[in-house]
Amino acid sequence: MSTLKNKVVYITGGTKGIGYGVAKCLVDAGMRVAISGRNLEAAEKSARTLGDKDQVLALESNVTNLENEKNAVAKIIEKWGQLDVVLANAGIGKFAPVDELTTSDWNAMIDTNLTGAFFTLKAGVEALKKSEGYYITLASLAGTNFFAQGAGYNASKFGLVGFTQAAMLDLRKYGIKVSTIMPGSVATYFNNNIPDDSDAWKIQPEDIGKLVVDLLTMHPRTLPSKIEVRPSRPDLK
Repeated sequence: MSTLKNKVVYITGGTKGIGYGVAKCLVDAGMRVAISGRNLEAAEKSARTLGDKDQVLALESNVTNLENEKNAVAKIIEKWGQLDVVLANAGIGKFAPVDELTTSDWNAMIDTNLTGAFFTLKAGVEALKKSEGYYITLASLAGTNFFAQGAGYNASKFGLVGFTQAAMLDLRKYGIKVSTIMPGSVATYFNNNIPDDSDAWKIQPEDIGKLVVDLLTMHPRTLPSKIEVRPSRPDLK
């Protein structure tokens, strides 16, 4: 993709799952990719499988800490001199009936899934203004569809969808595009799942990566601001 070659993207939670799948697709498209995770060793291990040090940067950052995110963005600018795309992907899920949901699990989801996306944007927004770049959040169909034992997760994802859509209205005057991607079932390790052949019906991480490529290469006049994506067929087990 010549239009993406040498553009710079920062992906939070990029060491595995959807974040890693997106990172791989963007490396293949010629982008320079920074991935972050809470553990630098894990980030560096994932980065080595994605590409060489000229094209891939591993960062240690906890998205619930604004200074961590500011430092991550500063390292990206130091290495490549620009930031064109930010993908707020880091997220966690804790599931229990609302009367049993602990305050620590509630806080962890809100802090990571919602406040973390805000901190990532705060850290990168000035660079995105300069590049007239793109900010993307990785939400979920749980951001519009509530379910039993999902009170905390639903709250964080409903909030993330609303936050992203409002940010889109605020930032498009700077030439910044903003979208949220809302997947259904994805074959990852999320919620203690172990991907195997039984997950073949699910969306694959690289499918989300190809969707991100499509967003980034769309004509500048067009903005799909909220994208729902689900498996084309239900689980038939």
